[in-house]
Amino acid sequence: MQIDPPPVTTAPAADPPIAWHDSRPIGRPYAGRLVDGVQLPAEGRDFWTYDWGLRVAPNRPWRRWGTDRLVRTLLGVLGEYRAAHPEAPRVGVADLSRPHGGRFGKNFGGLGHTSHQNGLDVDILYPRGDGLERRAWAPEMVDERLSQDLVDRFVAAGAVYVFTGPRLHLRGPHEVVVKLAHHDDHMHVRIRR
Repeated sequence: MQIDPPPVTTAPAADPPIAWHDSRPIGRPYAGRLVDGVQLPAEGRDFWTYDWGLRVAPNRPWRRWGTDRLVRTLLGVLGEYRAAHPEAPRVGVADLSRPHGGRFGKNFGGLGHTSHQNGLDVDILYPRGDGLERRAWAPEMVDERLSQDLVDRFVAAGAVYVFTGPRLHLRGPHEVVVKLAHHDDHMHVRIRR
């Protein structure tokens, strides 16, 4: 049985403040760490967060860290998406990295992550066809039109990879948009160093 967080009914009037500063990804996404990461707030006007380990919203604070570049790219793409689709629900954002990066395996809940170690990766939940701000835990729940728009926007923003689910019909440059098992409920975006 799938557990969904309760639907979110209202977005905050303003985005919470973010403590911006320069960050550095060290090593590789699957063998690295994060120096001076920036924390994504639990929610904003354009997004809400989801915790893979607990299967609830919002995501715990220690799962929402990335480089300043990742957080800026993420907020920019989500802001453009919401401006283009004001009727759409906010986008769900799951895991980024831990505060100092490093291993983020199964012992941290859910399936765990092989990557997400140096602040360059983020999981984005696909928008649902019913418009609820919840995880689309089955491919038939995904709004593929809105999801494709998000894929396109991350590709245009310079994503190195956008991993998508094999049961979805999302597309993009074959060297960037890649089908990957366990991604039918979210896309995994990796940005450049």
